[in-house]
Amino acid sequence: MELRVLRYFLAVAREESICGAAESLHLSQPTLSRQLMDLEEELGKKLFIRGNRRITLTEDGILLRKRAGEILDLVEKTAGELSAAEAGLAGDVYIGAGETRGVHYLTQRARRLQERYPRVRFHISSGDTADITERLDKGLIDFGLLFDPTDSRRYSTCPLPVFDTWGLLLRRDDPLAEKAEITAGDMPGLPLIISRRVRDGKTLENWLGRDFDSLNIVSTYNLLYNASLMVEDGLGYALCLDGIINTTGDSPLCFRPLSPSVPAGMSVVWKKYQVFSGAAEKFLELLRQNGEPG
Repeated sequence: MELRVLRYFLAVAREESICGAAESLHLSQPTLSRQLMDLEEELGKKLFIRGNRRITLTEDGILLRKRAGEILDLVEKTAGELSAAEAGLAGDVYIGAGETRGVHYLTQRARRLQERYPRVRFHISSGDTADITERLDKGLIDFGLLFDPTDSRRYSTCPLPVFDTWGLLLRRDDPLAEKAEITAGDMPGLPLIISRRVRDGKTLENWLGRDFDSLNIVSTYNLLYNASLMVEDGLGYALCLDGIINTTGDSPLCFRPLSPSVPAGMSVVWKKYQVFSGAAEKFLELLRQNGEPG
C-alpha cells in the first residue's frame, strides 16, 4: 500500500467524487479510477459505493479513511523531525490537552522556547483523556496534558505545580448562585450536565458520598463550551472545572466551587521509552523546570 495511493483515496473520500478528486490531484479520471480499483483489489475489500452523483464509503472505507489519515500524519511528523535534525534546533512539537487553565503552563514554556529557537513550532489538539491517550499511543502527539491520576505503567509523567478546582457552572439568576460554595447536600435532585472524565473517576463520587447513578444526570459533554450553552438555556448545572468559561462582566453564568474543595492536579505524560525530536526534548527540559518561566 503506497502513501501516494492513500492520498488519492483520501482525496476521493473528501470530494465524494472521482471527477472532483482527479481535478484536485491533477490526475486523469481513468488513472485515478484504476488506482482505486487496484487498492480495493490489494486489500480484498470494497471501499466505495459508487452512486450516480456521488461516491460514499463502505464501513471498510470509513475505517481506512481514519487509519490513512493517521498514517499520513505520522509520516509528515517523522519527515519534519528528520529535516529538523539536519537544520539545527527546529521542527514541531505536538501536544494534546483537555480544557484547563493548566495549558498556560505549557504555552508560557512554548513562548520561552520559541524566543530561543524561532523555528520551533507548536501544534495543540483538544480532547478528553480517551482522545489524548489514543493519539499518544499512535505516536501522533509527543505529549499529553492529563488530569491525575495518570497511568504510570504506560506513560512517563511530569507532574505540574498547578491545580484546577471542581465546581458548578450555573445561571446568575439561579437561587443557588446566592451561595458562595456548593456542598454535597445541594446536589441531589439537581439536573446535572457532566463530562465523560467525571464518570471515569472516583474523586467526585468520594466527595458526594454516593455514586453518580443516584444523581439526576440530564446530559453529558465532551468540551465545556457547548455545556455552558446548555446551562445558559436552563437545561441544567454543569459539573466542571473553574476558569474555562468566562463568567465575568455581563456573562449570565457564574461558577461556584465545591466545598470541601476538590482540587484537580495534572501532569504532562508521554509514552515510555519515547524517542523525541530535538525540539520536543528541549521542550521537556523546560517543562521539568518548575516555577514561572523567565
